[in-house]
Amino acid sequence: MAGERVTPVLDWFHRESAGAPPVLRVRAAHYLGTTAGAGDLAEDLAAAARAALSATLGHPGGRDVALDLLVADALVTLALKARAAADPLNLGGFAARLRAAGSGSS
Repeated sequence: MAGERVTPVLDWFHRESAGAPPVLRVRAAHYLGTTAGAGDLAEDLAAAARAALSATLGHPGGRDVALDLLVADALVTLALKARAAADPLNLGGFAARLRAAGSGSS
């Protein structure tokens, strides 16, 4: 996407999301660019998903927040895909941590 600094996470994201609607890709890239990189692809995607979900939950309502909710969902899906590829034996634990973080418990 024009004007953004391409990181390994963004590079991977752009390849994996090539068929997604452009507006979704741009918004997801925004969240990926604003979260600090942990150096772990799945963790970075999950952090961006949490940021998108936080923006959704902090919004007073309206249809314009739907995009952030879709982005959160897409980024969680990609985080799980990345973890499954890199560390399939620990996918269940990773998924459980994502669920706990999304529900506000730790």
